[in-house]
Amino acid sequence: MSHAAEVARHLLEIRAVKLQPNDPFTWASGIQSPIYCDNRVALSYPKVRTFLKKCLAEMAAEFGPFDVVAGVATAGIAHGALLADALDKPFVYVRSSAKDHGRRNLIEGELPSPGARALVVEDLISTGGSCLKAAEALQEAGAEVVGVLAIFQYGFAKADQAFAEKNLIFKTLTNYETLVREAADTGYVNPDDLATLRQWRENPEGWGALYV
Repeated sequence: MSHAAEVARHLLEIRAVKLQPNDPFTWASGIQSPIYCDNRVALSYPKVRTFLKKCLAEMAAEFGPFDVVAGVATAGIAHGALLADALDKPFVYVRSSAKDHGRRNLIEGELPSPGARALVVEDLISTGGSCLKAAEALQEAGAEVVGVLAIFQYGFAKADQAFAEKNLIFKTLTNYETLVREAADTGYVNPDDLATLRQWRENPEGWGALYV
């Protein structure tokens, strides 16, 4: 079994990812979705948490040398800290907006040096907006961003385009297509639901009206 498939299977087993093609979730954006992903659930399962940390450490090497791990608040903080600890690297995290009091920090923690090479860590990538905003904040602070590493991605073309426009690479441990396939193979969803699940990925904004 590939690492991507094994990660997907673990996320399904602990219900970090839930698939409900016939009873969709409503995201904060209003989009109806057959999937809800919260990889923070993995933090409560030591064996899964350790496995994910090992996989993140292995994939982090694909970005080349870097000096600091930067988590994206809030969901990327814990996974980023675990990775930094595994690699014995400094850790910082990037807020979605600067504090409105005290030092008014946008980046919490200290970058190790001017021009430090930073690897951004997020729990999942949908459109890529939060990751790219964090990367921009790090660049404005003088860091060089080597890329973004996340546990899961939906595989939206919008994300691919956004990262390409910023000339930034991203990698994920697993992805929507792999997860859906594992869900069918393990009986988590009915094979008849595969077409519906794939249709959502192709048209997430319109899926609720067209397929539900």
